[in-house]
Amino acid sequence: MTTVLVVDDDEHIRELIALYLKQAGFSVMEAADGLQVLDILDRERVDMVILDVMMPKIDGWELCRRIREESALPVLMLTALGETPQKVKGLQLGADDYLVKPFHPAELVARVKALLRRYRISTEQVIRIGELFMDRKTFEVRFGGQSLSLPRKEFELLFKLASYPGQTLSRDQLIEDIWGSDFDGDERTVDVHIKRLRDRFPEDNGSFTIRTVRGLGYRLEVCS
Repeated sequence: MTTVLVVDDDEHIRELIALYLKQAGFSVMEAADGLQVLDILDRERVDMVILDVMMPKIDGWELCRRIREESALPVLMLTALGETPQKVKGLQLGADDYLVKPFHPAELVARVKALLRRYRISTEQVIRIGELFMDRKTFEVRFGGQSLSLPRKEFELLFKLASYPGQTLSRDQLIEDIWGSDFDGDERTVDVHIKRLRDRFPEDNGSFTIRTVRGLGYRLEVCS
């Protein structure tokens, strides 16, 4: 079952969100401040975070930044601050979506479902393709019975491609999902990381191939 962590210092708001999410079939965890969130993320499996901005101890801005440094978990920010600069700030810090209070719970549930569809990798913690094994929770990689150590961005790039076998993912999409919308580099960054992955997993590895789709992006194909 998909687990959503609801973070808000208002107990009534947490209870309302949790009620609707549970009715929609989600498992829900709750936290009242940023320190509780960091503790939960250290010891529990969470698939998504709904995060209030105004909280004690560690505010939502800082918490979003810390989450994004450590993982690609989808983050939906909640706030009473509806001005455009505040929305931009949240998105620049790595939030995936932004909902202003007061909101209708049905809209929140719809946004949660949409984000989880977009970030399918966030609910699929383990991938097995041929001899390739990847665990997104621990960043463990095994291939051909041997453990490998991949740099974080290479791991996320391979995991993303392997989550959508046979589908072409554009360079722009890969940059936004892995490096973030505020990334100031260019699409050649993706090309460099793809080359490194191809060096690690040559085309004749027997499990998968990373194809270039000219003018579009890249596609992971599973070997038959």
